[in-house]
Amino acid sequence: MGRSVPQSTSILLLGGAGSEAARLRRTLARHFLLVEHAQDLDAAHELTQRARFHCLVLVDPQESWDTLRSAIGDSKELPSQVLMVADRQRADTAVDALRNGVSDVLLRPFSTEQLVAAMTKLGDKPVSHPPGNTASTQRKLVGDTPSIQAVRTLIKRIAPTPATVLIEGETGTGKELVARLLHEQSGRKGPFIPVNCSAIAPDLLESELFGHTRGAFTSANRMREGLFVAAGGGTLFLDEINEMRLDMEVKLLRTLEENTIRPVGSDREVPVDCRIVASTQADLGELVEQQRFREDLYYRLNVIRIAVPPLRDRRDDIVLLAAHFVDNLSAEMGIAPVDLELLQLEALRTHDWPGNVRELRNVVEQTLLLGRLPAESLLKPARRRSGPPDYPLDWTLEQVKYHHMARVLESSGGNKSAAARRLDISRKTLERKLGANGGE
Repeated sequence: MGRSVPQSTSILLLGGAGSEAARLRRTLARHFLLVEHAQDLDAAHELTQRARFHCLVLVDPQESWDTLRSAIGDSKELPSQVLMVADRQRADTAVDALRNGVSDVLLRPFSTEQLVAAMTKLGDKPVSHPPGNTASTQRKLVGDTPSIQAVRTLIKRIAPTPATVLIEGETGTGKELVARLLHEQSGRKGPFIPVNCSAIAPDLLESELFGHTRGAFTSANRMREGLFVAAGGGTLFLDEINEMRLDMEVKLLRTLEENTIRPVGSDREVPVDCRIVASTQADLGELVEQQRFREDLYYRLNVIRIAVPPLRDRRDDIVLLAAHFVDNLSAEMGIAPVDLELLQLEALRTHDWPGNVRELRNVVEQTLLLGRLPAESLLKPARRRSGPPDYPLDWTLEQVKYHHMARVLESSGGNKSAAARRLDISRKTLERKLGANGGE
């Protein structure tokens, strides 16, 4: 008997003759949320670009187990929980596979109940990461100033809780790093899934977050799990949450309150279990007052607020950060470290850093590659203008507007959404004006 609500486990079948693979896929699809089939490793890798899979089922794959084991170990996308389907007369091969990394083996013939039980057992295991992935051990908030120490203390205090967190800060301050540290210190066994709400077309965001059924819309040729399901047992990081459309805010609010999602085109709700961490460059409280962001969603997201300070407000950390980037980047690129004096430490301390920590990292990387600062004027202190802007008096009004929009975009670190908010225009208007005028 199948469950009334499919288990939120996603399965990738690899190999198998057409008829058997089709039968297994139909059987599993009645019990699990997402089941896909790939004939070979290339097809499997292509599927992992669209969805995250919890379990891999090997059904007489074309590749040898040694090849598959190497591919799984090297991949961040292929699941490490592996079930091998084998004939009874090849039990010795199955036993060898068990000794060398296969999670479980199912010998033919087997019943539907045995298959579902084996997959449920694998799906309940925590997702492991490929060996040698040490990125998490290298991530840290560098600095000794009170403001960054306060952020570290807050992360440590709230990470083990399920509380929803809102991270605020300018572009380049390290909001995603804070989100990742919250996840890594939370003890949650699922993955960290980041999604930039401003980078996905508004019409596609619902499908990306909640998934869709086959035939839900014209291009929906197959079922797709959403990012809420992909982040099961882990953390879903919603970057630039203020860019979400109002109708999507309503659906997100319901998900946060009910811990369920409804895929596009489905009449069933699916339970989800992931922690929500959101971030914004904007002042959400101000957007609420302007009726540009839902008040009820704001209070639901703002259970715990972390304000990441801009680099100009913690100048005593700049040299520490520069040394940190010199060490890490030189090791990554295989380039000899540079003397910090080459970075002109006084220039680092007095620069305004509109791009914050990201800008500092880029300056260090360019210095390592070039063996010198990339441009003499790059780190000059920002000038405080008391007079009118420096543009020719014979410019037309449109040229002045273009010049101003381009400067605001540059000071926003190239972030069009942030520049548009500062100019009090839409992002589309900004793109149209800059594209149309072309500086003429």
